[in-house]
Amino acid sequence: MHAIILVAGKGTRMRELTLDKPKPMLSYKGKNLIEHKLDALPDAVTDIILIVGYLGDIIRAHFGSSYKGRPITYVEQKELLGSAHSLWQARQHIHGPFMVLMGDDLYAKEDLAELARHSHALIASETGIDRSGGKMFLNENGTVRDIIEDKDGSIKSPLSYTGACVLSPEIFEYKMVQIPGRSEFGLPQTLLQMRDRFPFKLVRATFWKQITSPEDLT
Repeated sequence: MHAIILVAGKGTRMRELTLDKPKPMLSYKGKNLIEHKLDALPDAVTDIILIVGYLGDIIRAHFGSSYKGRPITYVEQKELLGSAHSLWQARQHIHGPFMVLMGDDLYAKEDLAELARHSHALIASETGIDRSGGKMFLNENGTVRDIIEDKDGSIKSPLSYTGACVLSPEIFEYKMVQIPGRSEFGLPQTLLQMRDRFPFKLVRATFWKQITSPEDLT
């Protein structure tokens, strides 16, 4: 299984910290954010793909061609047009189920191991009903029915989408879906097109940390 980590963004909300360093290379508890994710990958992951963009040469120089025995392939996202567009840059490298992780989020190793046991699954965190972000809703059988972007915490669901998922190459048979009111293409909006054909299992996070401001690094 490949693990694809989306690390192309500029991280503008981190202010001066990302003027000369990509956000995923910022340090948290003695390791940069990419290292945290690489160290949490389950044994099922054999290959790593890093989707680079802003200051991507810094990431390439730091990690080189492998990390602890796992080969790394670098793919460039030349235009920062959202998470689905970022993933689409790697489609020629994918031939089986693969894991997708966000470049500035931290995940638990045991949660990623559980995620890897499925061919189509998403990690959700029970982070509180008033939280903003992608809110997840389930079918009666526990599979994922919908993910709705909640800008102000007004959509009542305690399940937040963490950006971690396992998908199959069939996702590339669908068109990328544009985020309403924006020029970017969203991965949650795009993958939902698969849900009737490939029901998504829900994995509940035991740990999930978003790095959205300099204060989150302390």
